[in-house]
Amino acid sequence: MHKVFQSCYALDQRCYTAYGLTEDILMEHAATGMAAYIQAHFEAGSTILIVSGTGNNGADGIVLARQLYGAYAVKLYLPFGVKSVMAKKQLARAEAVGVPMVDTPEDATIVVDAIFGAGLNRNLNEETCAVIARLNCFKGFKIACDIPTGVGEEGSLMPVAFRADVTLTMGAYTEAHYLDESKAYIGELLSIDLGVSREQYEVPCHTYVLEAGDLTLPSRTGLDSHKGTFGHAAVFCGEKEGAGIIAGMAANRFGAGLTTLVVHDKVSPPAWLMHATDLPKNSTAIAIGMGLGAHFEREFLQKNVVESHVPIVLDADAFYHSDLLAILEQKERDIVVTPHPKEFTLLWKKLTGEKLSVAEVQRKRFEMVRKFNALYPHVTLLLKGATMLIIQEERLYINPLGSPKLSKGGSGDVLSGLIVSLLAQGCSGIESALQASLAFTCAAEKYRGASYAMLPTDIIEALALLERA
Repeated sequence: MHKVFQSCYALDQRCYTAYGLTEDILMEHAATGMAAYIQAHFEAGSTILIVSGTGNNGADGIVLARQLYGAYAVKLYLPFGVKSVMAKKQLARAEAVGVPMVDTPEDATIVVDAIFGAGLNRNLNEETCAVIARLNCFKGFKIACDIPTGVGEEGSLMPVAFRADVTLTMGAYTEAHYLDESKAYIGELLSIDLGVSREQYEVPCHTYVLEAGDLTLPSRTGLDSHKGTFGHAAVFCGEKEGAGIIAGMAANRFGAGLTTLVVHDKVSPPAWLMHATDLPKNSTAIAIGMGLGAHFEREFLQKNVVESHVPIVLDADAFYHSDLLAILEQKERDIVVTPHPKEFTLLWKKLTGEKLSVAEVQRKRFEMVRKFNALYPHVTLLLKGATMLIIQEERLYINPLGSPKLSKGGSGDVLSGLIVSLLAQGCSGIESALQASLAFTCAAEKYRGASYAMLPTDIIEALALLERA
């Protein structure tokens, strides 16, 4: 787990004022980190095209050219010249050691984008878009310095971006690296120290990015346990009964001692899933909304769900039920809500009256989850997407481990089942959402079939492999 910041500007300034470092020193370390990556992954003598912009991100690229020149066949391309004081200073140094300049970019083994760094707040002009389009057509391995050119300060495309294989960010991770829209352009994301350790560079914050190593499984170690030790998950099975059955299967697979489908009519679940027409009295967590429709009467939901006060997961069709949304006001209850962006627009309109488009939610994911948290700080919100955002009590967690394999109906039902399983076993709402999201994405990575072929049941089966990872 690593800290994530909205911007690194204040962190850089702290290096100058608190540690007596200079912009020049930070720049040398930034380039040294990029050079170390290249040296570790590519043979000496490989061809490198470095494309640098007019400002300090361009200066980072120029320093990199100077550091690698001689050991590698470096060519420096400055499509718009240089303007900042540091860029001019670094260009003079690069020229002094003989770094060759080119007027026209050509493909190379390695293509480095150092045109614009973090903080871009305007659309690229036509000339820059043309340069990016040409670089994206090259076949060389693409490295972005700090952030791909064209990814804006909030993570959206401005309007196009350099498509990197790896992004080497300077000092710390920022939120712009984790928007769904920019995910395909960031590639692998690595952070480079700037002359002090990460511990010295960073300051306290409330936003973190999760890693696979943060996964904690509900492993069973007590020799005197029994099924009651691990709770009783109740999953409401509605009009689209398959969604509830999938969630129930996931809950049972992930360790719930008992799992019951609460049904209106008879269903045919796996033999190891129980079903009942009322909420079992010993239920320790509830999941509702997956395929719910209008299957249950209002009085039934009021009695069995709203008034039960056991921990609960609200998903999918739950956001259409105003009575169920009243649960969000229950501050003594562990509550997890798991909308995808379209469902979030519905949820937000019902709660605030404000109408949002899916595109707006996607463009403002960090802003919107924080706005929700300001209204309901005690509720755990998991906003689904290629990168999941999870927030409660101002602490925001980013799960960037999602895979295109998960883009299929039923995947979200698995996730709800994992969350209710952990709630049933006694985990808090935030811990259940974090660990379920990690198990969900890590299990998907275990699937070895075609990228288009994974079924929700494949994710559920792969859960059994995580403990042996």
